[in-house]
Amino acid sequence: MSSSITAEPGRTAEAEAGTEAAAAPWKRWAGSWPLRAALAAGSGVLLYLSFPPRPLWWLAPFALAVLGGCLHGRRARAGFGLGLLHGLGFLLPLLVWTSEGVGPVPWLALVTLEALLTGLTCLGIALVSRLRVWPLWGAAVWIAGEALRARAPFGGFPWGKLAFGQADGFFLPLAALGGTPLLSFAVALCGFGLYEALRTARSQPRRTAAALAALTVVAPVGAALAARPLVSDAPESGTAVAAVVQGNVPRAGFDFNAQRRAVLDNHANRTLQLAADVKAGRVPRPDFVVWPENSSDIDPYTEPDAYAVIDNAVKTIGVPVAIGTVLAPETGPLRNTMILWDPAKGPVATYDKRKIQPFGERIPMRSFVRLFSADVDRVQRDFGPGKEPGVFAMAGSRVGMVTCFEAAFDDAVRSTVRAGAQVIAVPSNNATFGRSQMTYQQLAMDRVRAVEHSRTVLVPVTSGVSAVIRPDGHIVQQTEMFTADALVDEIPLRSTQTPATRVGPLPEYALLLVAAGGLGRILARRIRSRRAS
Repeated sequence: MSSSITAEPGRTAEAEAGTEAAAAPWKRWAGSWPLRAALAAGSGVLLYLSFPPRPLWWLAPFALAVLGGCLHGRRARAGFGLGLLHGLGFLLPLLVWTSEGVGPVPWLALVTLEALLTGLTCLGIALVSRLRVWPLWGAAVWIAGEALRARAPFGGFPWGKLAFGQADGFFLPLAALGGTPLLSFAVALCGFGLYEALRTARSQPRRTAAALAALTVVAPVGAALAARPLVSDAPESGTAVAAVVQGNVPRAGFDFNAQRRAVLDNHANRTLQLAADVKAGRVPRPDFVVWPENSSDIDPYTEPDAYAVIDNAVKTIGVPVAIGTVLAPETGPLRNTMILWDPAKGPVATYDKRKIQPFGERIPMRSFVRLFSADVDRVQRDFGPGKEPGVFAMAGSRVGMVTCFEAAFDDAVRSTVRAGAQVIAVPSNNATFGRSQMTYQQLAMDRVRAVEHSRTVLVPVTSGVSAVIRPDGHIVQQTEMFTADALVDEIPLRSTQTPATRVGPLPEYALLLVAAGGLGRILARRIRSRRAS
């Protein structure tokens, strides 16, 4: 294989040639194309192993180091192919839960689409790997890829962000400083920097480069240490006693809500049991209660029987309750709605879920998708999105509603806290996905959000795992899956906004500019080279 060397400004061609010769042994570690392909796919599997429910967050930088070794110095086309293999190795096992009840077609289609976007990201990383201090440029390009996946297509699918695998990790405090983009950037920078430091450490002409590479590992570690004071669970506006109810479902899978009345009765009965426990002194009296998403798929506004069941449960517990329900207006889309139910006044406020899950709650291109899977018709009527964040005033506490899938989106959670939420509630329904790892992946997201915005996060789930998460990301109580249960805990109320809450998407935008700058330098270099030739 032949190669040409173009000297960077301030360096002679001889110096570049010497550098390439010194680095040659490190380039050969990736070996032939089949071995590089296996390493790229293996790096994806290694990254998957770093995600919950395994507490192996520290594998993520090593996975990115292996990927960086595969991509370094490669052409754009090779970068895309290796990135595609990395994406498949990572996403095939990570998202296998999407096949629960509907077979492999939706799972494989989603993974293929997301892996193609990962391939595009790695194409960019391969290009900027020719620049000095390339781990910085490469990590910024990685964030650009995550930003793309969080927005497109069909509104985006942020599942699998590096940040969401770091709920137990050393870098977690960075979420409070710059949100999930900064947390993901730190992991990617550390991983790419680790490879570059090892690649250049033995090369005499590149001692300066090795020092810079080592700095890309030290910098995120130092930043994480500096951000630790931002993480606190101390009360700022007093405390409240909160309860989450997990009523359980008759059966798992897409048909779990075929017995909608049984699901409603389960949650009402578990609330009645909670009231009995309070009266007997077994648990403290809660100030408010949160039910899960879809805890009543029967519209209480149109079904008097459902209204009576909910009203009786709320009156018995005697405190405000947030009820997850589906509203079915005569015209227009369905609404995935949380209702604030007062024991004296009945329903007094609502919040409509804003981030509607494509191919779950709505079916884009329905007639086309039907050619591949008849399961699209399980969703007979699409849901429509709400427009405003929902913050319920519940017995003196301001509780922000972030319904299930919305927890994956930075703007959905941040806008709720900015609207005044002192506590975040993430009512969810994971019964569709059985006992898969999905519920643990989502729980890790909720833990990251707790630290990002320094808020207690309450997670009521129809079938589990329900949990109470402190503002420092620690789970203080959680349920078993597919059991009826209730959690009661005294939680801190916090009003201070973290830097991440205040600056919002600005760190992500800054990193996008860095990525654009790196790719722009490569483009300019190629233009100059063509003109010179």
